Amino acid sequence: MTSVGRQRAILVTGGAGFIGSHLVESLLARGDHVTVIDNLSTGRLSNLDAAHATERSSDGKPRLRVIVRTVSDALPTMDPREFDEIYHLAAAVGVRLVIEEPIRTIETNVHESSAILRFAAEGRVPLLLASTSEVYGKSAKTPFSEDDDVTYGPTTLSRWSYACSKAIDEYLALAYHAQHRLPVTIVRFFNTVGPRQVGRYGMVLPRFVKAALRGEPLEVHGDGSQSRCFCDVRDTVPALIRLVADGQHAGRVFNIGRDTPISIRSLAETVLKTLGREAPLRFVPYEEAFVAGFDDLLVRQPDLRRVRAAVGFSPSISLEQTIRDIAAEFRVRPEADAPDLARPGAASRATASTQALPGTSGGRL
Repeated sequence: MTSVGRQRAILVTGGAGFIGSHLVESLLARGDHVTVIDNLSTGRLSNLDAAHATERSSDGKPRLRVIVRTVSDALPTMDPREFDEIYHLAAAVGVRLVIEEPIRTIETNVHESSAILRFAAEGRVPLLLASTSEVYGKSAKTPFSEDDDVTYGPTTLSRWSYACSKAIDEYLALAYHAQHRLPVTIVRFFNTVGPRQVGRYGMVLPRFVKAALRGEPLEVHGDGSQSRCFCDVRDTVPALIRLVADGQHAGRVFNIGRDTPISIRSLAETVLKTLGREAPLRFVPYEEAFVAGFDDLLVRQPDLRRVRAAVGFSPSISLEQTIRDIAAEFRVRPEADAPDLARPGAASRATASTQALPGTSGGRL
């Protein structure tokens, strides 16, 4: 653990991803040394550009190390006693990815989470495990509270494989806490949004913003009456750090997000109004957008009483501000929705800016 006067050493899996890169920046700003493991299936090295710009300490030494490799491949080369905290954000994410690659989704989420939990338990390192509101399944109760029962669809619908795999992650983490006294805290994200989020895996807000900027139809799945609660990543990340730093929340599960719902149709209209654009809405049946029999929830809203009591969580960034900031990024970086490894020069950038280990696979874990 951290001694007085010593900078903390932090491990962040999935640190080149959307949420992970914002977390890395905040940890560096706190003065920490950060090691990122990310094999770039959905993460991007360019997400860490700002982090690299501020990574050096007063003695000129780098405080950011990026390992391009899967979690389970990288961990055997490391010692858990090197680290004061671990944030496990790596996962297979996005509705479209879950539908199209269910094997990868299940194996990634369960296998890689198991590896990081074993690693953390060896040194009893405080660990934050990122989970999802999907674990609530299709429960009809609103809002969702952390101790609610969960309901999933049949195993014949791969759409529920993500929810089940993340629920297994939670069960496993809590088992490590109970059996090995691992100080693990679980957070369930509810539609985290903001700069660096991409739409190619099904994330709705960046899809809408990009379409609006191009004057293209905004594709709304179903009739658009389903509602979600959107929280800016820059409000979410400080709460993650506080939950770990407090040292009082091991073995607990927390919802993280906003609790103000908005329908997906209203979200599309808000994007157009905020950006001063005109474009039609195109309503696409679920079976056309995804697969026959696709299940969706009409309402997904968190109960935030627990996290408010724990760390005073109170999001302050408006949805309109988030929309403007996502649009600004797309204007400056029109390639922002493309994976790094698909762009010319990305491979050479990886070699220059990361510690690339043998056996790198193509996915973020």
